[in-house]
Amino acid sequence: MGQNNYQGALQKPLGSGFNAQSTTSEVINGIDLTGKVAIVTGGNTGIGLETVKTLAQAGATIIVPARDVEKAKRNLDGIPHVEIEEMDLMDPASIDAFAQKFLTSGRDLHLLINNAGIMWVPLRRDSRGYESQLATNYLALYQLTARLWPALKQANGARVVNVSSGGHQFSDFNFEDPQFLNRDYETLLGYGQSKTAVNLFSLEFDNQAKEYNVRSYSLCPGAVGETELAREAPADLFQKLGYSDAAGNILPEVAARLKTIPQGAATTVWAATSPLLNKIGGVYCEHADVSLLSSDVTAVGGVKAYSLDETHAKRLWKLSGELTGVTFDFS
Repeated sequence: MGQNNYQGALQKPLGSGFNAQSTTSEVINGIDLTGKVAIVTGGNTGIGLETVKTLAQAGATIIVPARDVEKAKRNLDGIPHVEIEEMDLMDPASIDAFAQKFLTSGRDLHLLINNAGIMWVPLRRDSRGYESQLATNYLALYQLTARLWPALKQANGARVVNVSSGGHQFSDFNFEDPQFLNRDYETLLGYGQSKTAVNLFSLEFDNQAKEYNVRSYSLCPGAVGETELAREAPADLFQKLGYSDAAGNILPEVAARLKTIPQGAATTVWAATSPLLNKIGGVYCEHADVSLLSSDVTAVGGVKAYSLDETHAKRLWKLSGELTGVTFDFS
């Protein structure tokens, strides 16, 4: 089934013809998804909503699980081929209930797009005592993918697309204290760790799932304006990071680098649909192409080698099963 991407062996752009300014409508051009079924978490706001719109326009049927069903109904109103179901990523029982309902329908699952996530939040813990960014951004993704595995396998040609972030560069995965029990909590360290986990999972899952014609990808959407991701960020945080002035106004040079929502969702749609990825998986993508290793570029971007490390990927795979009580059945 081809080479794996351990240590970033496959992290080289494929020459997709797209770039940071490419939009969802450009990357989906000429692709027909009629008869395909997709699940998109976080599909009622921001880049998730744009992803749903684009896949629907290409003919796919999309299921959008949402914690706030009424909000989802309002935001998704008028988009064809969309079904809305209830699911809370901070509640493991809710994830299981959603997945079981889908499995009971007997449908194949061609695309699982794990888009939902949180950032800039204060220290919170779920009912298990797990730090909220790790629980929401990674452990929920792991559990949902595991529970939906039978439908992915049944499709005989499925992709799992995991929205990561350039923020994975904030932190490697801390195996000694992933829940911040014995170290000071810093929200960006928690976020970075959760997104590094997404990359490591995408790597290891692809290596194990490709035998069943299921491939996996992680990606960075880029810095995108007009999303809800920063709704809980402290007022002075962006000033400290050099993103805004003392009055809270975003600096012009920062604003110039922001992507629009259609540009931010383009890499998700590309990873989900591009024929260039038919025989490659486990790679980290950005700007609608496979990215370089960050050691290969001088500018901010690319993927850190530690988030594609084979030993860490296998260690996290084992830990994820222990933390969630959920394992994959590849039989």
